[in-house]
Amino acid sequence: MADNGFGRRESLYGAEYVGEGRTKTAGGLAPLEKKKHHGFASKLGFVLAAAGSAVGLGNLWRFPYLAAKYGGGIFILCYLALAITFGFCLLVLEIAIGRKTGKNVIGAFSALSRKFKWLGILALVVPIIIVPYYCVIGGWVTYYIYAFASGNASLIGESASVATSENCFNSFISDPYLPLVFFLVFAVITVFVVVFGVQKGIERMSKILMPMLAAIAVGLMIYVLCQPGALDGLKVLFVPNFEDFRFETLLAALGQLFYSMSLAMGIMVTYGSYMKKDGKITSSARQISICDSAFAIVAAVIIIPSIFAYSDNPDQAMAASGPSLMFVQLPAVFNNITGGRWLGMVFFVLVFFAALTSSISLVETIVAVLKSNGLSRVISCVIVFGIMLVMGTLSSLGYGPLSMINISGKAILDIFDYVSNSILMPIVAIGTCIVAGYFCDTRILMDEAGLLRKSTRTYFRIMVRYVAPVCMALILISGIFLDL
Repeated sequence: MADNGFGRRESLYGAEYVGEGRTKTAGGLAPLEKKKHHGFASKLGFVLAAAGSAVGLGNLWRFPYLAAKYGGGIFILCYLALAITFGFCLLVLEIAIGRKTGKNVIGAFSALSRKFKWLGILALVVPIIIVPYYCVIGGWVTYYIYAFASGNASLIGESASVATSENCFNSFISDPYLPLVFFLVFAVITVFVVVFGVQKGIERMSKILMPMLAAIAVGLMIYVLCQPGALDGLKVLFVPNFEDFRFETLLAALGQLFYSMSLAMGIMVTYGSYMKKDGKITSSARQISICDSAFAIVAAVIIIPSIFAYSDNPDQAMAASGPSLMFVQLPAVFNNITGGRWLGMVFFVLVFFAALTSSISLVETIVAVLKSNGLSRVISCVIVFGIMLVMGTLSSLGYGPLSMINISGKAILDIFDYVSNSILMPIVAIGTCIVAGYFCDTRILMDEAGLLRKSTRTYFRIMVRYVAPVCMALILISGIFLDL
């Protein structure tokens, strides 16, 4: 009899349980010594940590831009439809893989099928690439908190001019030293939290940061909606024009959902392995999806109406994406209003919390693999910090002293982002669906997820085997051909 990786011997049914705290003997079920596993202490801790991972920079600078670009209301409608179908199924799948195997991302895929250990390694490469440049951007956010809090407008632009704001941002990121300092601050905070472990570090910090994140977001949203002209921005966001719908709208919503929910990064597999057995995966996944989608929409309500209320050229501002929207257009908006200094500081504190919860989950995914190889958590964190330091320094200097290094006009940070998000993550997602749908018994994962109804199980199987791989292939193809 062979071990199939789920703590069971033989093939699939009528098997011998060997790793769930009991084993079949001639006399019945005899208890086994349970392996100590330091996971989340509560379902709330798991949901907040996983939601914190999902809620990140993608919600704040990618979702509002895409919503404005692809028809506002119709884009949000597509996004929500995909969130409750495609996104929910993939989220349930990854959490179920993690909890059923109880292993890190490499061990989990090896347990599903020994032929797919390479997929776990590839999934681990994703956070290794992402977390260093993510902390660089987190350093930019930290700098802008400092700039607004200090009241030194010259750091971000003394006027409401977009050109002035852009010059200040470019001057900052091209500086050989200043971005490195703030990158190190953000990276040290991230690793410091992870050093304390799952319960005392990640779970405790998530229970503090996520409520604060929600309070700041709701407060900013209410403030913005009270400003004259904000309703024009709301109309753009929530009044769907079905004539604006096209295939690109659906593809953009699909891509945003994929990146936003922390799929194919090994994060949800890792966090799933920390989840208690008595917690319901489907209800947890539903709550995570709701938190992620709600925050993305709230972020759009903060940003788009702000632009309509205070920007002299809303169309130009909304056309900006990524760093330009966050670090150029919005500071120019804040400089245009009374009390903008404090509003800008609060906004970037919001961004800081969102980025921090995501970077913590990325680091934990790597640390979990190192710990499984016999290293202590502290040593594992030191190794990860060393990786972050080397790769993050390259990303940070890529706009300054190393700006001559570029591919197709992409700086080092952009190259890392392109390889991880547009190539590796779709490949990992496709592989996850293939191994779960064809190379192991999907019923085992459905049982773990608590999918009991025949109709639900049929729907889940169709999504995993057919719909999700096709959608991921579309994201991969569009990423290769549209981003080059």
